[in-house]
Amino acid sequence: QLVESGGGMVQTGGSLKLSCAASGRTFKNYALGWFRQTPGKEREFVAAIRWSGGTTAYADSVKGRFTISRDNAKVAIYLQMTSLKPEDTAVYYCASDYLGNYGQIRLQNDWDYWGQGTQVTVSS
Repeated sequence: QLVESGGGMVQTGGSLKLSCAASGRTFKNYALGWFRQTPGKEREFVAAIRWSGGTTAYADSVKGRFTISRDNAKVAIYLQMTSLKPEDTAVYYCASDYLGNYGQIRLQNDWDYWGQGTQVTVSS
């Protein structure tokens, strides 16, 4: 189970931190990450972290502005978003993807499990 929190409304240039609490399995060989979706568009990759080792990946559109992190003890991931832009407005989803021992983080939006989403709105 993946449960997101932390969405809301912020002005351009502001910051928000999303949280995703994960439960129901161990995530040793999984990636956990964030996707976002706006009406009429496909869900797009934002950022991800490999639970074992902490390797991260980011979409080009958020590099340098967003940071993904994890808390092993709480089994949670976070997305710190700074310098937010109106085009960051979307529903943000937490997701998990089984990678096995050697798999690479995938950018496709067909991951295994998804949260319910949290709305982020950036006003201009």
